[in-house]
Amino acid sequence: MNKLASKITDSELEIMRVLWEAGGELPIADIRKTLEEKSKWETSTIKTLLRRLCEKGAVEAVKKEVFYYSPLVSEAEYNDYITQSLIDKLYSGSVKNLVASLLGSKKLKASEIEELRSMFKVGD
Repeated sequence: MNKLASKITDSELEIMRVLWEAGGELPIADIRKTLEEKSKWETSTIKTLLRRLCEKGAVEAVKKEVFYYSPLVSEAEYNDYITQSLIDKLYSGSVKNLVASLLGSKKLKASEIEELRSMFKVGD
């Protein structure tokens, strides 16, 4: 999964988000319809991105009356990998340093800090 997630581009991620939100397989017409609301991509661009995702093993295409696409990588798997990559890159793998940075820069509201405090207590 690690190498795969690092190879998913920002544009391909938009396609993945459409598939994740659908929660199942989608025909290209539905993917295109959803993306038309968010972007100005041509159908050929969407097809190219889907083809690349299939080649990378992130999406599966099944031929029925038309091609149906479904994600082979879950959103949780992708997010876990990207989060860990960020922590590794910026904080030498230290989650503690990430949290300290967020607290020190006042990026968290008091309510969010309380929520995190509750989460940490669960592990006790």
